[in-house]
Amino acid sequence: MSFHNKVVYQIYPKSFQDSNGDGWGDIRGVIDRLDYLADLGIDVIWFNPMTVSPQKDNGYDVTDYRRFDPRYGTMEDFEELVKETKKRHIDIMFDMVFNHTSTTHEWFRKALAGDAKYQDYYIFREGKADGSAPNNWQSKFGGPAWVYVPSLKKWYLHLFDPTQADLNWANPAVRQECADIVNFWRSKGVKGFRFDVINEINKWSFEDDPNNFDGRQFYTDGPREEEYLKFLNENSFGQDPDHITVGEMSSTTIEKCAKYAGKDSHELDMVFSFHHLKVDYKDGKKWELQPFDFMELKKLLFSWQLGMQEQNAWNALFWNCHDQPRSVSRFGDDKKYRRESAKMLATAIHLLRGTPYVYQGEEIGMTNAGFTDIAQYRDVESINFHDILLKEGKPEEEILHILNERSRDNARTPMQWNDMENAGFTEGTPWLPVCSNYKAINAVSDRWDPDSIFNYYRELIRLRHSMEIVAEGEVKPLLEEHPDVFAYERTYSKESMIVVCNFFGRDTDVKLDVNGYELLLSNYRDSKLSSEIHLRPYESLVLYRK
Repeated sequence: MSFHNKVVYQIYPKSFQDSNGDGWGDIRGVIDRLDYLADLGIDVIWFNPMTVSPQKDNGYDVTDYRRFDPRYGTMEDFEELVKETKKRHIDIMFDMVFNHTSTTHEWFRKALAGDAKYQDYYIFREGKADGSAPNNWQSKFGGPAWVYVPSLKKWYLHLFDPTQADLNWANPAVRQECADIVNFWRSKGVKGFRFDVINEINKWSFEDDPNNFDGRQFYTDGPREEEYLKFLNENSFGQDPDHITVGEMSSTTIEKCAKYAGKDSHELDMVFSFHHLKVDYKDGKKWELQPFDFMELKKLLFSWQLGMQEQNAWNALFWNCHDQPRSVSRFGDDKKYRRESAKMLATAIHLLRGTPYVYQGEEIGMTNAGFTDIAQYRDVESINFHDILLKEGKPEEEILHILNERSRDNARTPMQWNDMENAGFTEGTPWLPVCSNYKAINAVSDRWDPDSIFNYYRELIRLRHSMEIVAEGEVKPLLEEHPDVFAYERTYSKESMIVVCNFFGRDTDVKLDVNGYELLLSNYRDSKLSSEIHLRPYESLVLYRK
């Protein structure tokens, strides 16, 4: 498939590069940095939303799907971006937020004004006989999932922030509106689409959650989900044979995703699933900490690899995104072994079966934010949970420690370009503070060092472009019971590749039959190959046999 040998680079536009000194990243800033991305070797840039938004949830609350927020730039700026990316053989992927709109969207304003047509664009319900909300569902950002509108004597559903009203996909007009929006951006030169929480669009029951939890069993992977995805495909991006699409899947299953992203499903090209990024959640709760469960991590990665492979379906491969803490701080060692562990994590994920996604700054080993005061945070989820935990009686110091580990702002600090003021991101005041380690960790110092994380990523990307075994090979788990090592084999035609990764900051040994293999790549410059392999802290080896 055309996308199997591609690598996607995710830009969080607000934090990538500011060109006009207002402290806010913009389109012209991206244009200024395209040569850097071309040098890295990526094929597609995925942009988080840049359309008009009150920014209650950093652009995932859309006011107008067809206009850029002026803080990001103009349509003319974007047209120039399209031209410049094409020159560098890079495609553009846009984020489509179709589960909900902002309550400032024209459709919702009309609904509030009493327009029955637009009320049916959203999920309005009457309350229970006692005057309470239609059900006991909880919002993912904390608090009830319903808001009462006195003038309508009805409640509207918001699975996220109260200002993000859920769309009613059971209404054919809503489905057509969404297809029309995709087609608008296709006409502007956008080739790829990432669909936000797309497996939550089919709410099929509105009963109380008997577990008094959040109701997700009644709106996740619903019975009409595939019908909705097929409609979107056939009426928009599916008309372009070179499109590339990915769906963000919440609380999903391999069985469901194998259908959504099956080779002949005519739905999506691939899926993001997040199970492997919950292995450090104590009792499955995001705001309760524990060291990551390595054996569970291995099990999840392998089960998704094999489950999707068996059904000829495709995974998106990633450790990082705008919603997750930095992987080098989470699964690696961002102090003593930052370089080694960042390269090891990249090796582990990039050589699996699927399409790798690189999140801005990951390629230079950017770390968690290290904020020391709640005033430094901007993320609505983090601020809400800070207040909730405070009310529960947790001390401020403990709450800040939890946010240091879990907040989405860890991923959103401005890109660290150089060791100048504000890391070269802006000449103004950045919308979110820059991570304090930018003088040591930045693109300038990393890009020109031959042993850098940046250059290691370049090599991994080059392997995917040049070796069919990486793009198309089958995957087979190895050393599944080893307590420290994540290892697998890729096979294609008569070729074989073995990937071995030590996930810990201690030495470990493995026994593998490596007869006839050569050492293709390692994150240590003096790695050696023998039948009994001794791995140093976070060491990774890539072995190849023809």
